[in-house]
Amino acid sequence: MTRLSRRLVVAAPLLAALPAHAQAWPNKPIKLVVPYAPGGSTDVIGRVIGEYLGQRLGQNIVIENRPGKGAMIGTQQVAKAAPDGYTLLMSVISGLSISPTLYGGGDFDPMADFIHVTLASRNPSVLVVHPNFAAKSFAEYVDHARANPGKLAFATSGAGSSNHLLGVRLQQLAKVNMIHVPYRGAGPAMQDTIAGNTPSMFDSLPSAAPHIRAGKVRALAVSGDERNPAFPDIPTMKESGYPDLISYSWFGISVPGKVPAPIVERLAREMQEVLKHPDVVKRWADMGAEASTMTPQEFGLFVKAEIDKWDPVVKASGAKPD
Repeated sequence: MTRLSRRLVVAAPLLAALPAHAQAWPNKPIKLVVPYAPGGSTDVIGRVIGEYLGQRLGQNIVIENRPGKGAMIGTQQVAKAAPDGYTLLMSVISGLSISPTLYGGGDFDPMADFIHVTLASRNPSVLVVHPNFAAKSFAEYVDHARANPGKLAFATSGAGSSNHLLGVRLQQLAKVNMIHVPYRGAGPAMQDTIAGNTPSMFDSLPSAAPHIRAGKVRALAVSGDERNPAFPDIPTMKESGYPDLISYSWFGISVPGKVPAPIVERLAREMQEVLKHPDVVKRWADMGAEASTMTPQEFGLFVKAEIDKWDPVVKASGAKPD
């Protein structure tokens, strides 16, 4: 018997032991649950991933927006979904690392109920204001808040988002009192900011980028450690006098906890290729997103570290669900 024949004999029982759906996967459209409303960073990045991952898998990726409760509604839906590889989660910092503490837990375990497949991007936040807003810089914005206690409002994609906590942290550091206006996603929050219904907004840079470029909102500062290459003229909050206001949101792909290993491995391989595709690399760069890839093992450790990091921050911040 040749070496190849021996390998086939050994492999055959292993393949036969796999569930039928794992052997044939995927043979029908796949649902990607985005736990925020259309138009925000999570939705934008999710749709790009859906397009290119669908091409590699040979199946349509259907986006299902399930906003609410700081991304916990959509996250919980995937935690309870059938572990057959046909329901994916656009996993986010809020739904897995912040909101479970903010809302007093949920009907899922961020680690035990998921397999975290890969990190897709890391993104700084940006403070934007309506073009007619008086403040022309981050320092002037803080001065305005200080001169108008309890009056200056800032919109976010929702309670429990990293942008919510960024606003809370600014109030603590600058000793100002502002009004948080949570929405069911960054898209509707941005529309109200553009319309002038809310004067300012903390948003992830990828979702705010087209509106900044179009002049519909004016960017005052980003929360990255350094200026973003896509927007080099926007100063950081750090260089504006607030070195402790360094904050990033992140986005990845996760699946229910009992999805068969061969499906997880296939998803991880294909996602690595998606994130290396020149068109995806360019779209990430144009949006100001920072590309990142991790193995399932690395991403699982990353998510656990983020939970451990944000749990005490949320508790110490005094942030409320609103």
